Amino acid sequence: MSKQDDSFKKLVSHCKEYGFIFQSSEIYDGLAAVYDYGPYGVELKNNIKQYWWESMVKMHENIVGIDAAIFMHPKTWKASGHIDAFNDPMIDNKDSKKRYRADQLVEEYVEKKVLKKANKEIEKARKRFGDDFDEEQYKTTNPRVMGYLEKAQTITTRLNTSLTNEDLEDVKALIEELEIACPESGSRNWTEVRQFNLMFNTQLGTIAGEAGKLYLRPETAQGIFVNFLNVQKTTRQKIPFGIAQIGKAFRNEIVARQFIFRMREFEQMEMQFFIRPGEQQKWYTYWKEARMKWHLAIHPTEKLRYHDHEKLAHYADAALDIEFQFPFGFRELEGIHSRTAFDLGSHQELSGKKLQYFDPELGESYVPYVLETSIGCDRMFLATMANALMEETVPDADGKDSTRIVLKVHPALAPVKCAVLPLLKNKEELTTKAREVFNNLKFAFNCQYDEKDAIGRRYRRQDAIGTPYCVTVDFDTLEDNTVTVRDRDTLEQVRIPISEVEAMVSGKVSMKNLLN
Repeated sequence: MSKQDDSFKKLVSHCKEYGFIFQSSEIYDGLAAVYDYGPYGVELKNNIKQYWWESMVKMHENIVGIDAAIFMHPKTWKASGHIDAFNDPMIDNKDSKKRYRADQLVEEYVEKKVLKKANKEIEKARKRFGDDFDEEQYKTTNPRVMGYLEKAQTITTRLNTSLTNEDLEDVKALIEELEIACPESGSRNWTEVRQFNLMFNTQLGTIAGEAGKLYLRPETAQGIFVNFLNVQKTTRQKIPFGIAQIGKAFRNEIVARQFIFRMREFEQMEMQFFIRPGEQQKWYTYWKEARMKWHLAIHPTEKLRYHDHEKLAHYADAALDIEFQFPFGFRELEGIHSRTAFDLGSHQELSGKKLQYFDPELGESYVPYVLETSIGCDRMFLATMANALMEETVPDADGKDSTRIVLKVHPALAPVKCAVLPLLKNKEELTTKAREVFNNLKFAFNCQYDEKDAIGRRYRRQDAIGTPYCVTVDFDTLEDNTVTVRDRDTLEQVRIPISEVEAMVSGKVSMKNLLN
């Protein structure tokens, strides 16, 4: 097992063991690619949503929020193009009976069979040359690395061209030329590639047939677009302005895998920013930089990068992803798309209702262009866990080195902000005092009382769920009303009056620390 695979396996195990994420319907052997958030998972997820909402809505005078319904009129999805074009290329292996996304088979080939070799050469050179190593120069001068990168680019370009042209025969031809085998059986006995629509559908009430057919929304954006005029008029917003939303979306993924990275039921945090036609490049650059800054507040620079789209949707004139280095490699975390006037224009055409904005400065009406930022809440959760979970050696109570598992999540996002621990559980005077401290603190932030097991084991348990501060009530507390506050990351312990604990912890865990 590779180091990356091992770290990902430990991450998944930690999420289950400590109550972050459970397999949905686990007592019935589970439901594939559907997960439930446990007691600490739901707190962390809510904190991530709060961080996004406050940074997007509270910090911008010209961005407001809505919460649109999951069910929408089916014509919505006709106008958006989802009924006709929301497809992924699907291919089956005849021997293993396993189903795959054809484009992902090619992409994994490029990553594992081509780029992995290039990266291996680059790392060898980095060790050889040390601080003098210039990676960009090496990529453009070393013949072997240049060959790998050129091959990867050639394959990727051909794949994107074939998908854009809907040339599924060439996608299969590419799979055969690259001799890509089924990961399950090793067989190369493939079916033809065909399109697979990703929308779930259901029935409206007692109406049978196509007339009562509804879809579970595959994205939250359309609820924003159909409410454009409602929001603009009621909030009296002037362009440029944005509408933000957090909500569930559903996609019948061909292959849903990598834990919560790709699920069939997931949550999105999207903001559609309405602008004047012709100003899309300015705002594209602005939101590209603003969103990266948001991520950098909680993730290290080396784990984030931009990835420009080579294949653009037919309505887009620019698109990129902010990618995060998950244990299984760099993958999309957030998308930023310049969608032109496609969305409002399509809904205007199909509905017959004008979706235009009268610009008093220009003295004219127009269909606004849209700049979209869209981030998967579940992917953000996974990125946060992957970045924060670590194993380290620290001194224990006896001064000897021991290993601890710690979740060094930012204090503002931590599921539990503070734990109150009596030194001993069988001393009523300590537990009574600790309960008193806990009952006062619980009004200020999410706090936990814990008296089970030895104090050292309780510290380790709080470390594992990411609690930034532990407040210990001991016998000195009974004498002078002071407690020991332990810092999760530094392990530093300070003695302060009980009356100062709330202010100290509140200052450290405030969302202001991320928003400034």
